[in-house]
Amino acid sequence: MKNKHFIFFALSLLLAACGSEAPKVPQTSFPTMTISKSDITLPLKYSATLKGTSDVTIKPQVNGQLMEVCITEGQQVKKGQVLFRIDSRNAELELESAEANLAASIAAESSAKLEYESNKNLFAKGIVSQYMLESAENSYKSAQASVNQYKAAANRARVNLGYCTITAPVDGLIGSVPVFAGDQVNTGTYLTMVSGNAKMYAEFSVSESVLEERANSKDDQYTLADFPDVTFLYKSGTEYPHKGRVTSITGMVDKTTGALTCKATFPNPEGALYSGIQGTVVLPIDVNDVMVVPQNAVVRLQDKTLVYKVAADSCAYSVIVETAGISSERDLVITSGLEVGDIIVTEGANNVTEGQRVLF
Repeated sequence: MKNKHFIFFALSLLLAACGSEAPKVPQTSFPTMTISKSDITLPLKYSATLKGTSDVTIKPQVNGQLMEVCITEGQQVKKGQVLFRIDSRNAELELESAEANLAASIAAESSAKLEYESNKNLFAKGIVSQYMLESAENSYKSAQASVNQYKAAANRARVNLGYCTITAPVDGLIGSVPVFAGDQVNTGTYLTMVSGNAKMYAEFSVSESVLEERANSKDDQYTLADFPDVTFLYKSGTEYPHKGRVTSITGMVDKTTGALTCKATFPNPEGALYSGIQGTVVLPIDVNDVMVVPQNAVVRLQDKTLVYKVAADSCAYSVIVETAGISSERDLVITSGLEVGDIIVTEGANNVTEGQRVLF
C-alpha cells in the first residue's frame, strides 16, 4: 500500500515538471567583428514622386461653348494634335470685322497719301500754303497709324480664332478630362493635363551632409556629372529597368529639414512610368577608406550613439562613437570612437549589459 502511494506521488511530481516551462537562459554569447577600414558603396534610399518633364495644364484662352472633345483620358497624343474645339462663330465674325476695318483704313491711307503728294507738288510751285502742306502730311500720318492699329486688331482676332482650337503643346499622355461637349468654359476652366512622358523626373530630398561628404572626397567641387546612375524602385520593390541621372539640385538648403531638393531624370521609352507614381530613388554613394559597422551594432541613447567594445577580458563596455552623415539601411560609417583592430558586438547590442562577458 505504501509503495502504491509512493508511485502515485512520483508520477504527480513528474507530470507537474513536464507541464512547467523551463527557465529562460540569458544570452551570454554574441556575434562580434574586428574593426578595419575598407571601401564601400552605400545604397542611399529616398522617397520620390514621378512627374513628366513637361507636364502642361490645359486651360482655354477664350470664353465660349465647348463644341468637341477630341481625346480620351489616358490617350497618347502628339504635339499639335487637336484636343478640344470651342465655338468659333463669334471669333470668326470679329476677324471679318477687323479685316474689313483694315481694308477701309488701307484705302483711306492711299487717299491721304495722294493728297499729301499733290499738296507737296503744289507747295513747290507756290500754289498752296505751308499750312495746307502740313495738314495733308498730318492726315497721311494719321491714316498710316490707323492702318497699323487695324492690322493689330485683325491679328488679335486671328489669334483669338486660333484659340478656339486647342492643340497638344507636347507629346504625352492625357490626364483626367472633367469636361464634356456643350459645357460653357472660360479662361479659368481646367480641361486636362498633358504629361510629357518621354522622360520622367523623380523629385527627392538629399541631406546636406551627403553632398559635403562627397565634396570632401574630391579635390574640386562635386558636380552633377560626378553623381552615379540612380535606380527607381516601385512601391512593390520592383526595380525599373532603366537607370536615371541626377539632373538638378536646388541652390538652397531647406532650413527646416537641412536638405536639398534633387531631381533625377529617367528615360521612359516604353511609357511604363506615369506622373504621380510614388517609389524610391536609390543613390549609390562610394565611400573610401572608412570604418563601417552594421546598424544592428549601434545603440542610440538620447543624443548619444554607442557600440559595445569587447575588452581583453572578453567583457563588453559601451563607447561613444561619432558617425558620418551618410548611412544605408544596413551599414553605418564610423568617424571616431573606434580604432582599427577593436572588437565590437555586432548583433544583439541592445541586450548587452555593461561589463557583461560576451566571449567564451
